[in-house]
Amino acid sequence: MLEIKNLHASLEEEGKEILKGVNLTVEAGKVHAIMGPNGSGKSTLSYVLSGKGGYEVTDGSATLAGADLLAMEAEERAAAGLFLAFQYPVEIPGVGNMTFLRTAVNAQRKARGEEEMDAATFLKEVRAKAKDLKIDAEMLKRPVNMGFSGGEKKRNEILQMAMLEPKMCILDETDSGLDVDAMKLVADGVNALRSPDRGFLVITHYQRLLDHIVPDVVHIMARGQIIKTGGPDLALEVERNGYADILAEVA
Repeated sequence: MLEIKNLHASLEEEGKEILKGVNLTVEAGKVHAIMGPNGSGKSTLSYVLSGKGGYEVTDGSATLAGADLLAMEAEERAAAGLFLAFQYPVEIPGVGNMTFLRTAVNAQRKARGEEEMDAATFLKEVRAKAKDLKIDAEMLKRPVNMGFSGGEKKRNEILQMAMLEPKMCILDETDSGLDVDAMKLVADGVNALRSPDRGFLVITHYQRLLDHIVPDVVHIMARGQIIKTGGPDLALEVERNGYADILAEVA
């Protein structure tokens, strides 16, 4: 599904290398988690994969279902099936949530050569998915993320993901700023989207999210590389002992 080989990337303005040879494969139907200390390159990896500006790829490759992600513009990557849930979802004044969602869904369908979703079908689907995420009708009528709590913003993003039905979902510290109840709601929404033909890459600092979104594989990232890979027990080891022992192993 997602295959990253020897990926190197730098900040364009500073020329500072952040990713220093990332190798990672996320299979369809699997949930992979990336943990690591601050400054290890976790969020940078998500930004480079999604096509955010300000980064220069200097070596390596990244493909999604065999297609070269790095050769695409950001909107083309989205249409190809890549979704990034941000740590801090942006507010969009003056753009209604429903308008935003329907425009996004139909833009991607059009890019893939599919028929646009008519208003009645869209309304039926978005209401059903919003109900599952405990998003009320008033939230759907408001401008995107305006006046939303942290938990509402994250649930709204999971709603976007549910409507867009991507192949690969990258969650960049989606548990940031959430209380226990909000995190469980978000996790339930993510778990409902797990399927044999969809992959997940969950970036997090804490085991607590992985109690709810149980990963198949856990990676530890440090100094711009994946330095250790294991099962869910690896996240528990980090929770108990921190990163010091793992960093010492590979020093």
